[in-house]
Amino acid sequence: MNVEKYHGTGNDFFVIDASEPVADRRALAIELCDSDDGLAVGERTGADGVLFLALEDGYASPRVVMTLVQPDGSTAPMCGNGARCAAAWAAERTAAETVMVDTQAGTRRATVDDAEGVTVEMGAASFAPDAVPLAGDEPLLDESVEDLSVTAVDTGVPHAVAFVDDVATVDLDALAPPVRHANRFPHGANVTLASPRDDGFDQRTYERGVEGETRSCGTGAVAIAAVARELGLTERDSVAVRPPGGRLDVRFTARGATLAGPTEREFAGSVSMAASPVVKGGTDGAAGD
Repeated sequence: MNVEKYHGTGNDFFVIDASEPVADRRALAIELCDSDDGLAVGERTGADGVLFLALEDGYASPRVVMTLVQPDGSTAPMCGNGARCAAAWAAERTAAETVMVDTQAGTRRATVDDAEGVTVEMGAASFAPDAVPLAGDEPLLDESVEDLSVTAVDTGVPHAVAFVDDVATVDLDALAPPVRHANRFPHGANVTLASPRDDGFDQRTYERGVEGETRSCGTGAVAIAAVARELGLTERDSVAVRPPGGRLDVRFTARGATLAGPTEREFAGSVSMAASPVVKGGTDGAAGD
């Protein structure tokens, strides 16, 4: 089948047109995303997920239905960088500047600009226990969970956000799993660390479903900005967040938050699933930079 690879600030995805027949999406995603079996791009192998994308006809603006299957075979209801990559993919096929992205967390409007990259509306963050979700009836605001002091917020998926002096000095692989699986989070949570800088925050995220750190997390960037405002750490309407893979810009409006940053189309080729995925041939290119 035909396959492409995109990334948004290092958060990378295999992209498959949903019209391609796939008997078992879960099995395909697990094999493609595996670091030993997946496609190597530079020093990076595998991916943070597989986006199955379907363009829908009959709308004033192009509409793409996005299903993200993660490396563990689970389906994520929302992914900020995934939605931005989906918009870039749809814009390449339609030459549109505005794309509607249908996710399990709702329909998100995205704009594609050659100079500014891809901006997607992320909706309003929620600290409500039933939205995150949390065990218990009270929000979790800067409270101790395992060895971190975290705030729980839903930005399409649950995040446990902790502010530290320097994200680079933290052993995320050791600290994050106990929080990710803590009883306070009955469906689990992404664990996102932030440390302040002059124009915003540095970021590191351990992602549920990937079960490890990713080079960028869009919902995590929005979570950092939302929690920082909730705790009084910033009053800015526009917050720069820097994960290891680059820079993301979060802006708050009357409609909620937006997430902006570059995307890149890394590869186009084909994959054979006879035993384990073998990716063949392909071309490089860019989208949304």
